[in-house]
Amino acid sequence: MAKDAKAASRLLRKAGRATKDAALELMADQLTKRAREIIKENEKDLSQAESAGLSSAMIDRLTLNEKVLKEMCDSLREVAYLPDPVGEITRMWKRPNGLSVGRMRIPLGVIGFIYESRPNVTVDAAALCVKSGNAVILKGGSEAFHSNLILGQVLREALKEAGLPQNAVQVIASKDRDAVRVLSELQEDLDVIIPRGGEGLIRFVTSHARVPVLKHYEGICHIYVDELADLDLAQEVCFNAKVQRPGVCNAMETMLVHSGIADAFLPAMLQRFRNAGVEIRGCPGTLQAAPGTRPADESDWGREFLDLILAVKVVSTMEEALDHIEKYGSNHTEAIITNDYNRAQQFLAEVDSSVVLVNASTRFNDGNQLGLGAEIGINTSKLHAFGPMGLEELTTTKFIVYGQGQIRN
Repeated sequence: MAKDAKAASRLLRKAGRATKDAALELMADQLTKRAREIIKENEKDLSQAESAGLSSAMIDRLTLNEKVLKEMCDSLREVAYLPDPVGEITRMWKRPNGLSVGRMRIPLGVIGFIYESRPNVTVDAAALCVKSGNAVILKGGSEAFHSNLILGQVLREALKEAGLPQNAVQVIASKDRDAVRVLSELQEDLDVIIPRGGEGLIRFVTSHARVPVLKHYEGICHIYVDELADLDLAQEVCFNAKVQRPGVCNAMETMLVHSGIADAFLPAMLQRFRNAGVEIRGCPGTLQAAPGTRPADESDWGREFLDLILAVKVVSTMEEALDHIEKYGSNHTEAIITNDYNRAQQFLAEVDSSVVLVNASTRFNDGNQLGLGAEIGINTSKLHAFGPMGLEELTTTKFIVYGQGQIRN
């Protein structure tokens, strides 16, 4: 499969935008036409998931219905509408000897994409890879086995109809976890591995990979409420960051509050959280401002709860907040709530995370929300991209040189 993908990637990188966009439009059309067939295959996965005792949340993520299929088609068309990064000249400069030197954006090549649960990710990943000129080998979770196979079949047929190589998109037809290990070791034919899922999956891939891995282990996201914050704004932002969807990687896990506003901010804020079913685990300063709060222990700092649980700490200075984030953060997402421009700029400059926000919810660390159209994942390992990975992040650049007979002396 990897060798077939490598051959396909050579053909795909020559394809123009019109051909690639036509393929994405055909994918959307075929998903619509074959909706019944796709839903029928998805029902096999749902039946097995229920028998296996998967949670209602997992089953919800696994479900394909007409609404979800429409969203998948909309996503395909949205990616088709986005500019094609391939072939873009990002910079040109002239050398003293007359050579014109530049950088051209090119595909990464062959991507191994390993992911869990949601079958709509199959379509999102294929769309982004095809549009950016990359071949992709997809290894989904066993819980979505039948769904991923039928989706892969539909996508491949659309590629063929558009005149592109079918092997630009391949789904591994195996539930065996060892397939993940084998894929991760294919250093001759794969250019990069992107795992998307729980920490256990990502660590498994990283420990076996012989090709570069773009990954993030955890989303330990903080919001620091500064003493110069608008407290009403802070309450709305913090509530959204924790409660809107607590089980995702960009949800707030720790709230840091300046001691100068703790008494004014924490009682009402924590009561609102409690009313929404959030369990609070607080430092001594938090317990003093809001008696009755459960004391936090060391393990609560730097912990990804992925649930309606929030760690709260009162800090005496912004520097203390920055030190806490440096020690316990995961380079994912951090935010500050403040009306002070200089403090906001300091926070932006000093926090080492893939997305840093001022007066906005951590929930915006999402490719679609940031204007990328879609994302294949969020990379916190910095090389070669940092943060949500859209079309441009699935490319690199090569040097191009124009000469007029120059030779090196």
